[in-house]
Amino acid sequence: MRLLLRWILPILFLLMNVSPAFAQGIIPEPEPPGVRLILGGPIRIASHRVTVEIEDQIATTRVEQVFVNEAPYPVEGTYLFPLPADAAVSDFAMWVDGKRLEGRLLTREEARAIYESIVRRRRDPALLEYVGRALFQASIFPIPPGGRRKIELSYSQVLPRDGTLVHYQYPLRTDRLAPKPVGQLSVSVSIRTTEPLKAIYSPSHDVAVIRDGDHRARVGYEASNVRAERDFDLYFSTAERAIDISVLSYRPKGEDGFFLLLAAPPIEPPEDAIVAKDVILVLDVSGSMKGEKIRQAQDALVYILEQLQPDDRFNVVAFSTGVRMYARDLRPASEAPKAKDWVRSLRAVGGTDINRALLEALASLHPEEGRPAIVIFLTDGLPTEGVIDEERIVANVAQAAGKRVRLFTFGVGLDVNTILLDRLAEEHRGTSAYVRPGQRIDEVVSGFYAKVSEPVLTDVKLDFGDLHVEEIYPYPLPDLFAGSQLVVTGRYREGGTIDIQLTGLVNSQPVTYTYEAIEFRAEGGEPFIARLWATRKVGYLLSQIRLHGVDRELVDEVIDLSKRYGIITPYTSFLVEEPGVTRAPRPIRPPVPMPRPTRPPRPWFWRFLPRFGIPAPTPEIVLPAPQELPSVAATPTPAPAGMVMSAAQAPAAGEEAVEDSVMRQGLKSAERAVETGDAVRVVNGKTFILRDGVWVDTAFDPKTMEPKQVVFGSEAYFALLAEKPELAPYFALGTRVIVVLDGQAYEVVE
Repeated sequence: MRLLLRWILPILFLLMNVSPAFAQGIIPEPEPPGVRLILGGPIRIASHRVTVEIEDQIATTRVEQVFVNEAPYPVEGTYLFPLPADAAVSDFAMWVDGKRLEGRLLTREEARAIYESIVRRRRDPALLEYVGRALFQASIFPIPPGGRRKIELSYSQVLPRDGTLVHYQYPLRTDRLAPKPVGQLSVSVSIRTTEPLKAIYSPSHDVAVIRDGDHRARVGYEASNVRAERDFDLYFSTAERAIDISVLSYRPKGEDGFFLLLAAPPIEPPEDAIVAKDVILVLDVSGSMKGEKIRQAQDALVYILEQLQPDDRFNVVAFSTGVRMYARDLRPASEAPKAKDWVRSLRAVGGTDINRALLEALASLHPEEGRPAIVIFLTDGLPTEGVIDEERIVANVAQAAGKRVRLFTFGVGLDVNTILLDRLAEEHRGTSAYVRPGQRIDEVVSGFYAKVSEPVLTDVKLDFGDLHVEEIYPYPLPDLFAGSQLVVTGRYREGGTIDIQLTGLVNSQPVTYTYEAIEFRAEGGEPFIARLWATRKVGYLLSQIRLHGVDRELVDEVIDLSKRYGIITPYTSFLVEEPGVTRAPRPIRPPVPMPRPTRPPRPWFWRFLPRFGIPAPTPEIVLPAPQELPSVAATPTPAPAGMVMSAAQAPAAGEEAVEDSVMRQGLKSAERAVETGDAVRVVNGKTFILRDGVWVDTAFDPKTMEPKQVVFGSEAYFALLAEKPELAPYFALGTRVIVVLDGQAYEVVE
């Protein structure tokens, strides 16, 4: 038995989860000779909570993790925490079960030696992403079978500033080396600043931002049973001026640059800074709106009427077969209580005359320029009365609207003409949204109106002086509203330091803001900006194709962007193809985790039976049903001609049409780059696609490039990394990688 235990105990160390890339984790002891490594492990991260307090540029991060041992035996290992890049650590403490752990704070050089040692003996390159970071190392107490260990640690750092933006990053990523999802994941950031807070922006996560006045804010992110696939990044700016802008730029070597501009108005502007506006509410009361639909729509309109500013004017239009108007002309906000009663009295009956409803609504506007007019149009059906031709409706509205109208359309349910609603919104500087079955109309509409209820600058324009700037998205620029921020992406030629002018109208009067000495990098910067720009451009191109018909040049441009930046579109398929099998491109959907083969539980001692001359039984491996396996990215492939045509001529109504519109709108207005598929990776601005087990840089051209080969884990491998440390994040993808750096291709082979 003692002999058996001598073999068992080292194997138990192997069953620990490996430390996650760019995140803290446990490293097991090395594998003893002759013992096969078991994939996966019994340790699961039950919860991972991060609490951050930021005062101006000083951040204190507190981490709490709970590890669960799901094995019927004790396990232990070494805990590693790679420190955030460029962190100036003033304090680092770690506690387990109320006891302070003695650990070592290692320099980057010492850490590199440990990383490379683990990579060599485990043959797992993902740890190469740690290279260049300092490291905290501590031994973890044994975790008993079924037991838990709660780890608490904290550290402080001085945050870097880029222009007016302060940047916080937490090494959250755990997906590459942690096969099991995190049970509960949360990040909570409290920000306190001396100067007023302006922009707050996360390019990595869909965060909730709650502002408490001009100097405080809370930022939160939560998820359950999730694979943490990226680090947590947060930017914020401070400034005294009424409207502030901040710029981040990125210029790859030998290419035009990319920029991200954030324009942030005040959270609570003074009353004289809020632009007076006209609001017209146009509500479909046809027979299909009976019941809960009409009640929720009435609640939405009542909410908007209650939020009108004192100097606003309004009107309400109800339409079905005919059109009813609350008043013949715009009414002052003081009359809103009477209008609420009128809205409550509406009943759903008749057909749907969209053309007449919009034309009569627009006819009630006053002709003066400068005062913005917001038209909120809500319908649950197709035009069935009067003018029903889409082109004629769009042309009629364009003639009647003028330049100051902002038209926001809401489609309720799935039986709406998405092309009509999208075109009306796009051509009149608004947005379209859809209330799908199961969603509440009042919550969607009122949530939208809360964002646009206080315009502070209309007819917004940006002037970049002598800097050659092009391909700006969104286009045209939307109005600025209190409590929100404008996120603009674009391209530029040469880098330099320039002055930027932001112009617009405040209560019909022109206003100009000048921002001096804004830097656009001549080289380097944040690579995520390029993918965010590409995401928005793809959304714009897809909208043009969908709304105005197929253009081969636009389709080719979508395919090129998809290939370079790893953006899945209806015109590209990212598939791992079996020999002789051709699959059609799949629609854009959120990435689906690849189902894993499952094996019925078996006694732990089975694997040792052969040592005693007894063959171990082999239980059946259960695979997911073939139809449940998602397509996996391998190489962007142009869709067949028929597929290209059908993608643009998809039905205008129905579930597919609504999902398509939501997808395109999401890409056009994205504030973070679109997610990639399971077999697409984006590393430091480069896109890699999995082809026959090899991660291939999309910049690699096998016809013109001869890659230099290096054997994974060899002395030459680590010598190359020492010579060119910038290769480490790319080599961390796996044991077989092709990457292009400075025009030279490198290939890692086994």
